[in-house]
Amino acid sequence: MTAPKLSLTTTTADEATADAVIIGTVSDSTTGAVALAPGSERVDAAFGGTLAEILRTVGATGAQDEIVKIPSMGKISAGLVIAAGLGKSTDDGPTAEQVRRASGAAARALAGTRRAVTTLSTVDLHAAVEGTVLGAYRFTEYRSEKGDAPVERVDVVPPAEGTAKDHRAALKAATAIGEAVCTARDFVNTPPNDLFPASFADRAAALAKAAGVDVEILDEKALRKGGFGGVLGVGMGSTRPPRIVRLSYKGPKARKKVALVGKGITFDTGGISIKPATGMEEMTSDMSGAAAVVATVILAAKLKYPLAITATVPMAENMPSGAAYRPGDVLTMYGGKTVEVLNTDAEGRLILADAIVRACEDGPDYLVETATLTGAQIVALGRRTPGIMGSDEFRDRVAAIAQATGEGGWPMPLPDELRGDLDSKLADIANVTGHRWAGMLAAGVFLREFIAEGVPWVHLDVAGPAFNNGGPWGYNPKGGTGVPVRTLAAVLADIAENG
Repeated sequence: MTAPKLSLTTTTADEATADAVIIGTVSDSTTGAVALAPGSERVDAAFGGTLAEILRTVGATGAQDEIVKIPSMGKISAGLVIAAGLGKSTDDGPTAEQVRRASGAAARALAGTRRAVTTLSTVDLHAAVEGTVLGAYRFTEYRSEKGDAPVERVDVVPPAEGTAKDHRAALKAATAIGEAVCTARDFVNTPPNDLFPASFADRAAALAKAAGVDVEILDEKALRKGGFGGVLGVGMGSTRPPRIVRLSYKGPKARKKVALVGKGITFDTGGISIKPATGMEEMTSDMSGAAAVVATVILAAKLKYPLAITATVPMAENMPSGAAYRPGDVLTMYGGKTVEVLNTDAEGRLILADAIVRACEDGPDYLVETATLTGAQIVALGRRTPGIMGSDEFRDRVAAIAQATGEGGWPMPLPDELRGDLDSKLADIANVTGHRWAGMLAAGVFLREFIAEGVPWVHLDVAGPAFNNGGPWGYNPKGGTGVPVRTLAAVLADIAENG
């Protein structure tokens, strides 16, 4: 990950020494014609007030994610004007997500550029910085030809409102959050021959130790001794044994304890219940939940959240072999509950169950768990909207926060009648129902069985949103997106502030 250097500037956009200046455009909600967004006044004045007309002439519409480049012809210090479309105008001005997406699209268009200045930050500083860091992201570790490097430096014009101290704090927080998302993306994009349970654990530990976060790694011997039957069962078929990583951070004046849990299936073939070959390569992303949780704990340490946070991250590779677990097996989970395996491709909930029980032993005030858990999430909500389940009040709180971050999320129920569909003829519970209906919800009901009584909890199913298998859009690249790091960070910040 190579992020651009971002810094606040007191120089106006028209006078800034840079290769390019970024302005925002909007699409008039009535006429559809392009108009200039706030913050572009000085640049427009340098063009004699004709900038919107020039942009219309070259076909600009102000549509979301639109990028139009025009030469400055010496009218401003920068040689290039980049007009980033924010989408339809609103009475309240551009939203944070519009600014974030426009900044991301502009940053991606600036690849190969040394220095730029952005005016989108005058609308929303935090969103502009986040979008810039995320949009500039590129993963080229495995390419012999790296192509254009990300933009090296972006000068940020601060808004008129607020103090210089406020602006510095917003820049620091937004940069750190953006970099945490990129850390998660790096994990997700690393191929499974290099990112397997042991190497994932070692990489997570190295990052954590550098951030002053305590680390405990349970290898296969420790897992066997501790009775982690879910993680061991799923990992049996691989020559690369499973791990559980525990990361612990205690911030200054910590008032609340938060448990984080993330699914870390470094590759998922489906096991004996093997997946179709088409699209299986995307299962390198089945550890996105774990990546998000690891990145979030390191972020919390960097921003010194006043919380005690412990992440319990199970890691396994789900492979078919002579040693693999089978449909019909009964696993004894950590804590003693037994599970009949009806489908080895419903493996994520098995490793999460072990981790959830262990996390609850720490007595958290809240438990937040995330996973690329079910294809049913994509069927129900599409590729960009996480499904959010759990304790009703906490679920709704997290869903509102997720929507405010721009990562989205929709509160979903956990119907009690689905519990009967998970009854097993042999064990305490089966890992799937005997039908295809409400698969996302049934997975949530299964996980609920392992939550300690009285612990407010939430489960974020990010099967679609964590990985973009289409073209880049807004601040999201193709491949790992880093969802839901920004949601987790915002939830932690909300707990720190409001309890």
